[in-house]
Amino acid sequence: MLVLFDIDATLLTTLRAGVLAMGDAGRRLFGGSFDESRVEYAGRLDPLIIADLLAAHGRDAGPAGVEAFRAAYADALADRLAEPGRARALPGVTDLLDALDDAAGVTLGLLTGNYPETGSMKLRAAGLDPDRFAVRVWGCDSPHDPPARDHLPAVALERVVSVTGSAIDADRAVIVGDTVHDVACARACGCRSLATATGVYSAQALADAGADLAVDDLTDTEGLTRWMLTPTPTAPPI
Repeated sequence: MLVLFDIDATLLTTLRAGVLAMGDAGRRLFGGSFDESRVEYAGRLDPLIIADLLAAHGRDAGPAGVEAFRAAYADALADRLAEPGRARALPGVTDLLDALDDAAGVTLGLLTGNYPETGSMKLRAAGLDPDRFAVRVWGCDSPHDPPARDHLPAVALERVVSVTGSAIDADRAVIVGDTVHDVACARACGCRSLATATGVYSAQALADAGADLAVDDLTDTEGLTRWMLTPTPTAPPI
């Protein structure tokens, strides 16, 4: 069993530090008129968010421009996360991770739109060790151009082989996230989806998007662990 967690609004909150740091980075690079609110963020990949931000401001949105902004964003995020009380694990997360760590045959992983350096920064700021997630798939890990979140579950299923020594079927992977994009990427690859309404989407909206299980939060440690460890039929990949 492979359990893949999104980071923002699923495992933790940074009180929008990532979005604010995108704006900080843009203003440091391009001046005070840079406006981070021009694009959507929830459930999207950071490389696409940055490219869209740059294009919206008439800046170089090619690989060189994206990489320069990525570096500035990492610096700005470090400053934001240094603010006391900025980051914390969401309710139930630590207990759920501990329960899954104790369960036989479970591999913990990440499947996130964050870059590795900034995603790890957020986890540490919230008191979560990135190394406890043996399989880590980041927003820059799509093997395709243009990248998409739907590509990432297949990457995780490839990487779990090097960690555990054996392959697993897609329906033995659970993707845990807070957006309809997390649900869609699970469905695209035939994985199960556990959706938590700790972000901008309600549990009903997540259920309507096709989540196998939609909950208000991750506080029901026993129930959620039991559900994840009990194989259930999933819809075929779409």
